[in-house]
Amino acid sequence: MTAPEQWITDHKIPVGTAMAAMIDMVRHYGLGFFDAISDGIGACVDGLTISLLSVPPLLLVAAAVVGAWYLHRSWALVALIGLGLLFIINQGYWNETMATLSLILFSTLCCMAIGVPLGVASAHRARLAQVLHPVLDLMQTLPTFVYLIPTLILFGLGTVPGIISTIIFAIPAPIRMTQMGIARVPRALIEAGEAFGATERQILWKVELPAALPMIQAGLTQCIMLSLSMVVIAALVGAGGLGVPVVRALNTVQVDVGFESGFVIVLLAVMLDRLCRSKESAS
Repeated sequence: MTAPEQWITDHKIPVGTAMAAMIDMVRHYGLGFFDAISDGIGACVDGLTISLLSVPPLLLVAAAVVGAWYLHRSWALVALIGLGLLFIINQGYWNETMATLSLILFSTLCCMAIGVPLGVASAHRARLAQVLHPVLDLMQTLPTFVYLIPTLILFGLGTVPGIISTIIFAIPAPIRMTQMGIARVPRALIEAGEAFGATERQILWKVELPAALPMIQAGLTQCIMLSLSMVVIAALVGAGGLGVPVVRALNTVQVDVGFESGFVIVLLAVMLDRLCRSKESAS
């Protein structure tokens, strides 16, 4: 190493040290706040899992089949949902699937509740969109384990850091898709609403959001898929679900368990994807 390179290395910018100090300060002054968040999220997810497991599996399969038919009127989708869930029961991964489903439902609900309003706001405010763009890029490109470390420090081992990491990883999808959907609403539709004397709130709810609904629905589907991709990561920090047998199979080199649990994850992803699509694309 030459002298100039050594000088640059010796005068290292303390990025990591500054972040560690900031996390320590946040944890020191906000311990009670983060404990309350952890308890609240844990109670919600555990309650949802217990509710799903309290229903007899075959009854839940029947309800899912009826719901799939009501939403899409597609025999192919009904067969996929029914046979897929029966296969999961057959393989012995029903409890793990319900735990994973609870994690996905909660994280997706949080992502959509935060992402859709942010997407609408950024579509109407160019300055906000400019600020959000690099932040969303960072959230999606930063390796998951990097922001998994501070969540572990703040929330401890368990389901909560897995859910927080999942939300951070998945929330850019609904924000961006909502923003794109609102921005692509034809100007003629908005002008027609204004010509009839509609207020800004009425134009948003009766013109822009209905026109942008396909893009918002695509953001929902992407959010679910991104959440599912975090199942194994969440299992590494103590969350339950289908990621647990995958991690166990990896540690013990159990090919059969790894293949079974991995296939169940893929099957669950396909079923959720088809359910959340529009009627035309799902059939």
